[in-house]
Amino acid sequence: MADDRPAPVSLLAPFHGEKPPAPAWFDAALAVEPERSRIPVDGAEIELLTWGDVGKPGLLFLHGNGAHADWWSFIAPFFAADWRVAAISWAGMGGSDWRPAYSAQSFAAEIFAAVEAAQLEAGGVKPILVGHSFGGFPTLYCGVEHADRLRGIVMVDSSIQPPEKRWRGPPPRADAANRVYATLEEALARFRLAPPQGCENLYIADHIARGSLKAVEGGWTWKFDPAIWQRFSMPDLGELLPRIASPVALMWGERSNLMHDETLNYMFGQMPEATLRVAIPDADHHVMVDQPLAFVAGLRGLLAGWG
Repeated sequence: MADDRPAPVSLLAPFHGEKPPAPAWFDAALAVEPERSRIPVDGAEIELLTWGDVGKPGLLFLHGNGAHADWWSFIAPFFAADWRVAAISWAGMGGSDWRPAYSAQSFAAEIFAAVEAAQLEAGGVKPILVGHSFGGFPTLYCGVEHADRLRGIVMVDSSIQPPEKRWRGPPPRADAANRVYATLEEALARFRLAPPQGCENLYIADHIARGSLKAVEGGWTWKFDPAIWQRFSMPDLGELLPRIASPVALMWGERSNLMHDETLNYMFGQMPEATLRVAIPDADHHVMVDQPLAFVAGLRGLLAGWG
């Protein structure tokens, strides 16, 4: 997620707008470029990325709050040999249009429009959804309300707190628009991960930061709708957990500040007994940023177990 509030430490400022050095595996993954398109969903154009051959089993990656589809563009190629892979940018984020209002239903519509447009069911099997952080919430909703259309769901560090600690929504924003920065270098220097955490893989931070920005009159600004949380509705997530009707797995970073033992114990106490559990060592909340190859290995193992 990009955030234009003051950050104590800048991840990318030391590089002065240049790209940090990256390992060979990362460059090779980005070289497997997706097909890019936009699909209409209830009055908004939704950004869609696809990899792999039509007819293979379908796998749809869903990003977190304020992020975009290219958070997966260094992950998806690892699955493209065996899967028809897709990723979207939610409405109000990335290269997708903004909406007057956002809801669990509208995000579910975007999911299944992407399933159809990317032909994730062309091989005759139902798709699997993988949602990180906020992206796990529409994934959870679909695992309850549209389980008959899914082969399984994976929630990645999607934190649902006990009722007494449940998040009740953000305070109103004082500013109505995202800040405009005069130069790309200045904008990149303001990028941080939210919730705040360190980042050892700065080449990944740089990649997702560049995809979070767009050129506008006067410079560069963030792509996400700053008012999304003031125009958003979703059912009580805790009440959805025991109603999951599709195969489900929960992955999380062992260092994540959002997935303490209390949270995990609550979630597993509410979720189906057959829920699969995968903890990624030495990872914070942004698991695919902190430990991308371990994330790939863990997800591969889950998918193999589902046949």
